[in-house]
Amino acid sequence: MNEKITELKNSLSSNLDEMKTSQIVELINSEDSKISLVIKEIIPRISDLINKIIQNIKNGGRLIYVGSGTSGRLGVLDASECPPTFNVKSNLVVGIISGGANALHTSIEGAEDDTELAINDIKKYKINKTDTIIGISTSGTTPYVHKFLEESKKIGSFTSILTANKIKKKSYIDDYIEFIVGSEILTGSTRMKAGTATKMILNIISTTTMIKLNKVYKNYMIDLKISNDKLHKRALNMVSEITDLNIMESKNLIKKSHGHIKNAILMHFKKITYDESCKILNKNKDSLKESLNNN
Repeated sequence: MNEKITELKNSLSSNLDEMKTSQIVELINSEDSKISLVIKEIIPRISDLINKIIQNIKNGGRLIYVGSGTSGRLGVLDASECPPTFNVKSNLVVGIISGGANALHTSIEGAEDDTELAINDIKKYKINKTDTIIGISTSGTTPYVHKFLEESKKIGSFTSILTANKIKKKSYIDDYIEFIVGSEILTGSTRMKAGTATKMILNIISTTTMIKLNKVYKNYMIDLKISNDKLHKRALNMVSEITDLNIMESKNLIKKSHGHIKNAILMHFKKITYDESCKILNKNKDSLKESLNNN
């Protein structure tokens, strides 16, 4: 392919160092405003990828994000938010960054070029054929990411790449999500537009996946893990709004449900015990809506 779009100079910022503070902020904001329009154009591709992820998870697989530098950090961030938000196991959505945990806050020299590291990480995380591997690489050429995708494909995993450039097709990549947001105002600094677009797309992928896995009722996060005062208040408000109980009644109900909001709501409407609510939810594939509608 030709020169990477993400490495090109942005003509709108050629005198960036001479701009007033407000002009710089306005330019950054103007460039960022283009991102959602770019993502809108690739909604069908993102939707197809999500459907594949859901299918694989239902077959016992995991969603694995893989990246280096900013891309890797964004993957780890999105993965780490799934357990508290949707009360899923920490190994269902996994973020892997080249260089390991230290790379989250320190630049690890050469980690993105270390293909041997990718092979070792595949073994470490026991990648298997039911997993969906999303390589995150704004450049589209990160050696660590490509090696991880190549070796994962040999195992039988479904592979996808998320990139801000048009890249050559590879036999070991099943799916391409190319979001072309253009050159950065700070030449080559893909932590800006490309990074923001990456975060938005990852939000879309993980949130939509969890919604379709019955982790949401209407627009309530009914599977959230109550781990602090803020989330406890949110849980109380959810139960109160859905059941029309007052706060004290909602608090007692949540206590009886051992902190499980979904069970609490089902227990209230069905007039059943916690154990009975567990059986009904299990029968209806953890769907609160189906559990409420069925006997």
